[in-house]
Amino acid sequence: MLWIFATLVAAAGQTARNALQSSLTASLGTLGATQVRFLYGFPFALVFLALVAAAARASVPGPTAAFVGYTAAGALAQIFATALLLAAMRARAFSVATAFTKTEAVQVALFGFVFLGDALTPARVAAIAIATGGVIVVAAEPGTEWNARNAKPVLFGIMSGGLFALAAVGFRGGILALGDAPYFLRATTTLVWSLGIQAFLLGAWLLAFDRVALARSVAVWRQSLFAGFMGAFASQFWFLGFSLTAAANVRTLGLVEVLFAQTVSRRVFGQRVSAREAAGMALVLAGVALLLLAP
Repeated sequence: MLWIFATLVAAAGQTARNALQSSLTASLGTLGATQVRFLYGFPFALVFLALVAAAARASVPGPTAAFVGYTAAGALAQIFATALLLAAMRARAFSVATAFTKTEAVQVALFGFVFLGDALTPARVAAIAIATGGVIVVAAEPGTEWNARNAKPVLFGIMSGGLFALAAVGFRGGILALGDAPYFLRATTTLVWSLGIQAFLLGAWLLAFDRVALARSVAVWRQSLFAGFMGAFASQFWFLGFSLTAAANVRTLGLVEVLFAQTVSRRVFGQRVSAREAAGMALVLAGVALLLLAP
């Protein structure tokens, strides 16, 4: 049951990291704030790997083709998922944007139906309907004309959740592809590779197309360094969870992040969630929970 502890720590750490990245978005832009998680997190991941390898008294497992493929796919999906999440946070309250990403499990079921032919039972269809209804309740503000501006954060959040789902599957696949090494060593090895890929790709993009954002992240290195540490810390525990049980189990328990985000939204950002938005988030959570419990 160690995965439960790992997931709870990961959810708390991710909430803190998201809050830090959200506060950096205004000065660094969406991609600039996104790369902070990877570029500044990578050195901490290397330290984690050195400590874990020393504790296990084992060598770091070598990469295989399957490992590189799964991990690279997860890394790319997570880059775009993080960027979309931060963009949603700029347009809507922190906790509401986080709730949109929690349609992740619903989208996993839909992906399985469309691409793998997985059966959708009546209970699963009901769960999808409940969660989708919750998203609509959160997004549809009374008296507000529905237009592209209002739809954008909803779309960004839902797309972010789908990409996070693909990333979770990719990372677990990479961890399993490393064979029989201790679970914590496989988890941290995958973390280092994923952050290395992400830091290189996004850093190269910013160097080529947005050097201003890259320079600003260096100028605010203290805040960026702490955000990077929290990102690596949270990811370390997510990956430990993925190495111990199915990604669906980890993501289900990880829904407590919505509650953490609501607390941060009120106390840190001074954003109040209306009764309607709270009801909508409750429906999203109920739908996701029903989906994962349904036969």
